[in-house]
Amino acid sequence: MTTTLKKPVRSARKPKGDGHLRRGEILQAAERIFLAEGYQGATIRKIADEVGVSSTALYMHFRDKDEILLEICNSAFEILLKQNSEIAARPIDAVARVRLLLDAYITFALENSNAYQLIFCGQSGAISEEKQTITEELGDRCYEKFAGVVREIGATGRLRTGTVESAAQSMWTACHGMVALTMTKPKFHWAPTDELRSVLLDGLLYGLVTD
Repeated sequence: MTTTLKKPVRSARKPKGDGHLRRGEILQAAERIFLAEGYQGATIRKIADEVGVSSTALYMHFRDKDEILLEICNSAFEILLKQNSEIAARPIDAVARVRLLLDAYITFALENSNAYQLIFCGQSGAISEEKQTITEELGDRCYEKFAGVVREIGATGRLRTGTVESAAQSMWTACHGMVALTMTKPKFHWAPTDELRSVLLDGLLYGLVTD
């Protein structure tokens, strides 16, 4: 599925002597181009033109497209990891923490839709295997924080069905499905977002966890 994006207004070309180019500006432009044109369709020249600098100036910050995409992925996963670590450590009931983790995941996805679609809805293998391994390891750490809390529920015998892993994966994939579909099918007559996410989380937890 593809998403039609409104083409952003390009930045004016920065003066040759401007030494204050921010990496964040490059990353934001690259996110838009990767999403709109795919990894293969994006080029350093297109990204540089979007930011308003020369390709040579851009190479002063990033060696290649792989490095740009890797930083986008890592930045997003680091935010998720910090978020998941904080919620997982709260001294409250495990079921309440699972709901908070899932709700925070949905919020993150909706507030960072470009990065989310690029990372979780894009084609695998866009970057080199070495760099992809780094990102996958960080993603696994994010998932492990969530799954660890689900294990706490399982340890008390409160799972209605399945194993800890199948329960955790089912909840994760359900939330991903909701955010991915609402992003890629914006013209569908969706229920209000807050209502949709509340019904989804209620259904998941009431269906999988006993009182």
